Amino acid sequence: MPAAGPSFPDRGADAWRFALNVFIGSALVWYTLRYFADANPIWAIASMLSAVDPHVDVAARMFRNRIINVLVGCAVGLVFLGIGGANAWELPVALAVTVLVSAYLVRIPTMWRQAPITAAIVIASGLMESSKVAGVEHGLHKVGEVIFGCLWACS
Repeated sequence: MPAAGPSFPDRGADAWRFALNVFIGSALVWYTLRYFADANPIWAIASMLSAVDPHVDVAARMFRNRIINVLVGCAVGLVFLGIGGANAWELPVALAVTVLVSAYLVRIPTMWRQAPITAAIVIASGLMESSKVAGVEHGLHKVGEVIFGCLWACS
């Protein structure tokens, strides 16, 4: 019976196979984003590592849960950028709202923290650029990198 959450690779062949998968996945994500998208791949690599698992069924569940929570966080972040523009006050309010949406509506306990993290990425992009449009563009770009990393974790 598979583990309920992320599992740890057993010593021996399992650990070596998993290490090789992480090596290949991180190399492919890094070079794909650096050379084809001219992007900083750190978000994609972090996403890949947080969703990868030695057991395929666990990895698929982690992928699903992370993608749903990323989309929730992105949606809340975009709504707050649209309503408030690029104002610092909206960041803590949006994060609190995202937690409540996750807790009361989405109710996916695994990777739930990804929702407020993603909202923070979207809103912080707007704050750093001092522009609603630039915030949306940069925020969606970062969310795309997260989704790209998650896709590699399940492959």
